[in-house]
Order: sequence, then structure tokens, then C-alpha cells
Amino acid sequence: MASAVIQRVICLCNYLQDPYHVARFQQRCGVKGTFPRKSPETEKEAGELELSPNGACMRRGPQLRKSISSSTGGKKGDSRGRVKPLRKNSLTGDIGQEFIIENKFLFYLFTVGTELGNEMFFIVFFPFLMWNVDAYVTRQVIVVWVWVLFFGQSTKDLVGWTRPASPPVVKVEVFYNFEYSMPSVHAMTGTSVPFCLFLLTYNRWEYPFLFGLSVAIGWSFLVCISRIYMGMHSVLEVIVGFLYSLLILAAFHPVLDVIDTFYLSSSSAPLVILLLHVGLALVAFSLDSWSTSRGDTAQALATGAGGALACHLNHQLGLQPDPPLSSLPLKLPVIDRALLGRSLLRLLVGVTVLLAVRAVMKAVAIPLACRLFGVPSDDVRKARQNANVELTYRFLVYGTVAFCCVFLVPLFFDYLNLS
Repeated sequence: MASAVIQRVICLCNYLQDPYHVARFQQRCGVKGTFPRKSPETEKEAGELELSPNGACMRRGPQLRKSISSSTGGKKGDSRGRVKPLRKNSLTGDIGQEFIIENKFLFYLFTVGTELGNEMFFIVFFPFLMWNVDAYVTRQVIVVWVWVLFFGQSTKDLVGWTRPASPPVVKVEVFYNFEYSMPSVHAMTGTSVPFCLFLLTYNRWEYPFLFGLSVAIGWSFLVCISRIYMGMHSVLEVIVGFLYSLLILAAFHPVLDVIDTFYLSSSSAPLVILLLHVGLALVAFSLDSWSTSRGDTAQALATGAGGALACHLNHQLGLQPDPPLSSLPLKLPVIDRALLGRSLLRLLVGVTVLLAVRAVMKAVAIPLACRLFGVPSDDVRKARQNANVELTYRFLVYGTVAFCCVFLVPLFFDYLNLS
């Protein structure tokens, strides 16, 4: 009985991992590939038994293969709606293959969706929350975000599954194409962050329960579906990423207040923060060879470390205190022109300062790291593939940026009377 259940679960996983489901979803959303058509002899030789990119043998009906085949291989000379991926591949510089977009609304919608799970979005989103909404909530969400990225990327490297095969899948995005794919880290961050925000703010702020839940579900759903649309993940990888992130969130949510209190008030917090985040980065880099995803993990860890150190310093100096418990629950302010203008001005000034700090640190960090570890600095791309150089670079640059975001920029706001 148990073996039969296990066998059914394996078959279901193989079914959900099939790249032809991704290709069929793309076809229904108006994404058409420009792959060269196979000859009838080649199609016949392929047979009904094919291998997934991860080596799992699966049987596909001829109707499914025929429907996907008819959607690829755009007519010669037909340039209608042809586009290429927005960003080059992070490892090879490959710009990807052209594809045809027949539904531009879905293309732009899912492009926004996939950006809602990108690290660069959170690097802007978290400062906005910190400066304009609630620093207490932001601190705790960043803790969850860092751990989700670490667990997700580490699991990817341990499992070692490749991206869905192309063809039949159309690669609408190629930036992460040569990195592992199980589970979907976009699905993990795109699920854990909105649900964590909902859990932390519902009893702290006054707003309708269904509104907060709907925003969290909508955000998560859009990010998850966008990864299938982009051709970056199978259905199984997205489902696993979604469930994995909820498991991590369930484990961390009960202890977030304990972690936050320790980071703010313990005398040993600075040492623990540095050792923990640098140690996790070293573990992440030891699991597989260099790639931008491991760099992104180090960047998130550096951001978490810099922000936590700045929060500790703020608390020790009595700066940026949280609202007293007696003022809870907080009421949502009336959103008018004055509030929007002030919030946008804070964001503009703050991001400008952070970009300036980032530019200065980038100019200093690479030459310094190369000199420390005896790595030639002529080719920056190649130098950063050295783990020691990359880790030093990420922590110097993004640790400093996060520290300035939490400590320096609010002081600058006080000086400009923007607090």
C-alpha cells in the first residue's frame, strides 16, 4: 500500500515536471517560439517516450506534442511581435532567441510579476517600507527574506536540476537560464515576503482582513505564474517553492520577535550577526561553482547583516524608536498629495544617497578584494568568479549600502526636515 502511494506521488511529480506543460501554458498566453521545425523523420525517431531535462522518463501523447509543435517555428519573414529577452544570460552573456508575443498585456503583466520576486525589487521595496511605513515590520521581513533566499538557493545547488528544456519551452527570460531550478526561489521570495507582511501587519495596523489576505495571495500568485510564463520553471518547481517558503515562514514567524529583540539589544549581537551572515555565505558558496544566484544570495546576506548592525546602533543611540505599544493598532493615514509627495521625496533622496554610496563602494571593493587575495583585477567579470573576491565585494558594497539605508539616510532626512 505504501509503495503504491509513493509510486503515485513519483508519477505525479514526473508529470508536473514535464516541460511540455510549460510550453502549453506559454502557447495559451500568446508566446510562440521561433524554433526550426523538425522533419517528420526526426519527430518519429523521438517517439512518445522522451527524457525530461533532469533525466526522468515520461510518456506524452501525440496530441500534446502536436499542439506544442504547431505553435513553434514561426513563419519565415514574419516579424510580428518578435522580441528578445530583456536581459542577457548572467554567465554566458547570451542574448537568447527571438520569440513572438501575441498578447502584450500578459507579457507586461508577467514581466512585472517576475520582477516582484527579484532581489533588485526588494532592494528598493525594503527601504521604502523602512523610511515610509514601519521599520519594525521591515526588520522582521528582511530576516525571513534572507533565510528564504539562503535555504532556497542552497536547496537548488543540492538538488541540481536544470531548467525546463528548450524546445519545447520558449525562454522569455535567459538571465538565470544556466542555473539550477528546483525549487523556484522567485516563488519562495514572492510568497514569503507578502505573507510575512500580512502576518506582521494585520494585528499591528488597522485594515480589513480580506484586503491583506487578497494582496498576499495576488502577489504570490502573480510571481509564481510568471516563472512558468517566462519558461524558467516547471509547474512542480513552482509548487515546491511555494510550499517550501510557507514551511520556512511557519518556522520563523513565532521567533521573529525574539530575533529582533536580540539583534537590537544584546551586547553580543554585532559579533553574532557578522559571524552568522558571513558563515551562511561561505556555506552557500561551498555547495557549487560560482554563479550570479550565489552572488545574489551573498548580496541578500550582506544586506541583512548591514541592516541588522545599523538597527542595533540605532537602538543603542536611541534613534528611530518604534511606536509605543500603547499606540497599537496603528491607523492607516489618509493618502493625499502631501503624504505621497513627502514619501516619494524621501524615496528619491534616499535612493540617490544609496546609489552614490554603492558607486563609491563598487569602485573601491573590487580592487581591494583582488589585492587582498592576489587575483588579477584586469577582467572584473572573471575576478568576481573567485569566491573570496565575490564575497568580499558583496559584503563591502551591499553591507555598507544597507547600513547607510537604516542609519545614515534617516539622519539625512532629519537634517532636511523630511522625517
